[in-house]
Amino acid sequence: MPTYPDFEALYRDVIPSVVSVYVGGRRRPGGAGSAFVYDDRHLVTNEHVSRLADAADAGRVELRFADGSWRVGEVVGADAYTDLAVVAVDDLPGDAAALPLATENPAPGRSVAALGNPLGLDGSISAGIVSGANRSLPTSNGFAIPDVVQTDAPINPGNSGGPLVGFAAPEGDSPADGGDTADPGYEVVGVNRAKQGDNIGFAVSPVIANRILPALVADGRYRHSYLRARTLDVTPTVAEANGLDAPHGVLVVDAAGADSDEGFLRGCHESTDYRGASIPVGGDVLVAIEGNPVRTHEELMRYLITETRPGEPVAVGIVRGGDPLTLVVELDERPAVDRDDRTDRDGGSRIPVE
Repeated sequence: MPTYPDFEALYRDVIPSVVSVYVGGRRRPGGAGSAFVYDDRHLVTNEHVSRLADAADAGRVELRFADGSWRVGEVVGADAYTDLAVVAVDDLPGDAAALPLATENPAPGRSVAALGNPLGLDGSISAGIVSGANRSLPTSNGFAIPDVVQTDAPINPGNSGGPLVGFAAPEGDSPADGGDTADPGYEVVGVNRAKQGDNIGFAVSPVIANRILPALVADGRYRHSYLRARTLDVTPTVAEANGLDAPHGVLVVDAAGADSDEGFLRGCHESTDYRGASIPVGGDVLVAIEGNPVRTHEELMRYLITETRPGEPVAVGIVRGGDPLTLVVELDERPAVDRDDRTDRDGGSRIPVE
């Protein structure tokens, strides 16, 4: 007989660690979000929720816990590029234990539950499975978050920042090792972020969250590596338009400093109409970074976020004019988000290509 997930037990065990976030006293969608307990003084939520707080009340948020008690918190760290933020709060309720973050991304098919404050309804749970992994999700600043988890568990306005919780991981995979944490039979496998259509929701992955959150707690910000290039996946159409033997890697559409010297990537200086689309042509094709294959923009972004730091040199494998080359490129620090600048360097091209 199959064993069915016990969502009632999951809710009972996890909900004390899930928090409703209200901005400017507004208990309605658009003025509310969700969060969960990260450690004995900090909560995790979305940057776009914290941004409302910055605009409304200098980072101050009102927090309602499952036991009905209220606290006032302060946004102490935020990262617009991954839509993660940290809220500091004193005197957590006694049963609001930290929820452990998974160390690996969940596999498709895993049972999960999204908890939070959808449509202003405190203490809600919706259930489903992981529908897909390694997605890329555009943000309002023109960047694309890599490694996103897709789920069919309903995620609605107000769920943002709440936990996507998975049942017990296989032996040895759970990061919980006792202490002041919630039941180690559960772990956070994503930070709920957005809904797109019926039965399609997205959450920031635990691999990305584990990289970003410690820096937000310690420093209030995360320093992102910046390759200074805008790329486009090499699909069959892009490959044919560029005279490439096969669809492989990512095409450098444009790159800062490209005309300075041989140590920079070269972007495309023209485009051609091909099969009904305008396709950039002539740029470098990036195929590897530090010896790791780059097959898609998604793989490039994931590596930059999880494996590199600003100021580090990285070896980049490219194809230029049909010849394989290796460049050593020193990574910059990605500039702070400018809401008026939608340029998406390192974030993938918005050029529509089938």
